Amino acid sequence: MAAWTHLVRFIAEEDAQIHFGNVDASKYPDVGLSLFKGEKVAANLINGSAFSGTVTEKVVHIKQLLSPLAASDVPIIRCMGLNYRDHAKEANMAIPNDPVLFIKPRTAIAGPFPGKIAVPKFAQDGSSDYEAELSLVISKDGRDIKVEDALDYVLGYTCSNDVSARNAQFLNSQWCFSKGEHQYLARGCLDGSAPIGPVLVSPAAIGDAGKLAIKAIHNSSVVQDSNTKEMIFDIATTISYLSKGTTLERGTIIMTGTGPGIGCMRSPKVVLNHGDDMRVEIEKIGTLINEIYYE
Repeated sequence: MAAWTHLVRFIAEEDAQIHFGNVDASKYPDVGLSLFKGEKVAANLINGSAFSGTVTEKVVHIKQLLSPLAASDVPIIRCMGLNYRDHAKEANMAIPNDPVLFIKPRTAIAGPFPGKIAVPKFAQDGSSDYEAELSLVISKDGRDIKVEDALDYVLGYTCSNDVSARNAQFLNSQWCFSKGEHQYLARGCLDGSAPIGPVLVSPAAIGDAGKLAIKAIHNSSVVQDSNTKEMIFDIATTISYLSKGTTLERGTIIMTGTGPGIGCMRSPKVVLNHGDDMRVEIEKIGTLINEIYYE
């Protein structure tokens, strides 16, 4: 039995149960778009978990796509701020010498369409924002990981959206790297503020994760258009830095930052409103689609 390359977690049409599966990228290059359009998508069941599963010959069909990992499998979400050169230029900020870090709890995990991004009442103030990001999942526990070994700790890559409540975000600061008591930003702690998906792609299938086109699309308009080559701190450097004196546990998600074009820096500003269609599209991964829902 083979290892998976394009892992999905889903409810199957055949038995209405949750499964892990592997989709054939040659048939379904963009699982998110295919399902959004109502196409029938098949997957080979995976025997085991995302971390140790193997692909079987049994084929079922996706009734509903879920986040590639359940929140219960994610100990924490580590996030990079100001990690794209073109975004730093847009913000008129200096290139940082060290990574800018914050965290999200696992309750921030949300899935792709028909999954929605729920905006709580206090954030329905014209400041709800998007950030298209490449995310990775850590495959095994590691601490003080060397840069040259860091990519061995990557389970796979997926699309993500770092949804933010800007007005609340700018009210305070945080020190999540050096403090034992993590202080959550409103940017990071909201339930469902980190949708991921539609598929988790293995490092072997991705190749060089530092050369991927990445876009955010808001109501059919491209609002972010960058490339992971703009990252200030690459994947290996980021993993190594985050593991300094800190155990990166299996299942940890690392969100690697965003390019220019975020809503609060556009003129006129772009805000996530009720009913909006929000998408993150990444080369070799596909499209993460969500509808905005005002609670």
